Amino acid sequence: MSRIGRLPISVPESVKVEIGAEKVKVIGPKGELSRRVPSEVILSLEDHQVVVKPKSDSRNAKSAFGLTRTLVANMVQGVTEGFSKILELSGVGFRASVTGGKLVLNVGYSHPVEINPPEGIDFNVKDNTKIVVSGTNKELVGEVAAKIREVRKPEPYKGKGIKYQGEVVRRKAGKAGKAGATGGK
Repeated sequence: MSRIGRLPISVPESVKVEIGAEKVKVIGPKGELSRRVPSEVILSLEDHQVVVKPKSDSRNAKSAFGLTRTLVANMVQGVTEGFSKILELSGVGFRASVTGGKLVLNVGYSHPVEINPPEGIDFNVKDNTKIVVSGTNKELVGEVAAKIREVRKPEPYKGKGIKYQGEVVRRKAGKAGKAGATGGK
């Protein structure tokens, strides 16, 4: 059985968890999230803790067991604290701004790239080069951050592009024959 799945999820006082037949709903100070629960898993609320148990000993029940526990724990954390991802722009003239709720990126194209935030996602820009994507749904925050990174992935020669904070871009050497070439005669 999953070691992660066995751990109960502690629910803070400010969070309300509603467990239905096939759905779980978590309501907190930052918003509310709901998710469908696999039929192989049983959720119960005991003493301000959500306990996840598999219905049977089948392979599907075991695989859904730890995943469901992690997803519900992320929902509880999302409605209390929220999630965020930070992206960094590196390159001459690369900058970002938020206008009218939209993220506007100037990353070396002939036109600025505009990205509309989905419901529940907020953009914040610091120093024109750091983009903070925040929201209550961890999956959605990661998905939107990945879409922003796709606009201009970091390239391996100069490292220009949009990268996650702390991401290491493996650099390649340029053309090897350039340094010692004399011209032939």
